[in-house]
Amino acid sequence: MKETIALVTVLAASPAFSEQISPDALDVLQPADVVILGEIHDNPLHHAHQARAVAGLAPKAVVFEMLSPEQAARVTPELRQNAAGLAQALEWENSGWPNFSMYSPIFTASDAPVYGAALPRDTVRAAVSDGAAEVFGAEAARYGLDRLLPDDMQKARQEMQFESHCGAMPMAMMAGMVEAQRLRDAAFSRTVIEAFEATGGPVAVITGNGHARVDWGMPAVLAQAAPELQVLSIGQLEHMPEDVPPYDLWLVTDPVERDDLCAGFVSQSEDETGGAG
Repeated sequence: MKETIALVTVLAASPAFSEQISPDALDVLQPADVVILGEIHDNPLHHAHQARAVAGLAPKAVVFEMLSPEQAARVTPELRQNAAGLAQALEWENSGWPNFSMYSPIFTASDAPVYGAALPRDTVRAAVSDGAAEVFGAEAARYGLDRLLPDDMQKARQEMQFESHCGAMPMAMMAGMVEAQRLRDAAFSRTVIEAFEATGGPVAVITGNGHARVDWGMPAVLAQAAPELQVLSIGQLEHMPEDVPPYDLWLVTDPVERDDLCAGFVSQSEDETGGAG
């Protein structure tokens, strides 16, 4: 289930420096090689903020969690100015993501090349049973997938997965869901590195808050795989947090009114196995 469920308050670690910012700060962000722009997927204001940040950054590449490499290759300068045409080319209506009108301004905010980071669903599902390292392949060690998570982090992540799946799936399955999420963080990070090496950066990343976490999301993976890169992570929340949020910068927006997302939840739904991202 996508991050329309509120971010679970269990935090395994906090960044050394975490600052709340206003939307105006998105116009002039501090320099970084990679800027990860988190979101709650169905909040239109979060996407407006991402578009604002992208316009201010003028990145050399934009990486989308929502797109596969094949979809990203369909993005042309002409289609970027044609929201309906781009949505059709990307087959967005069948993707399971929120209405494309929320994401369209991000495409028009920059003319930088678009990179798709999404893995095939079958590949992500394989990580649930076989483990992230086995599925990722030869470079698993570079991205930290060959190592077990600390016990407290593993427990926190499994509890988050259980919560994000509305408690509708057995807790015994959550270790596999964590593996799927680790696989996706590694795959997204690999795409970011490819984009940076091809363009020289900076690289902007459009992704869910779960992947933007500095403690176990993409920033942690990139620190392992490409420690020379300077990474800035920005989270967007809907409520003032009780604890320090796991982002370098963060802002709080009005929440979106939504139905009970757990009503009628089906365990095999989830267009992105791994959840909470």
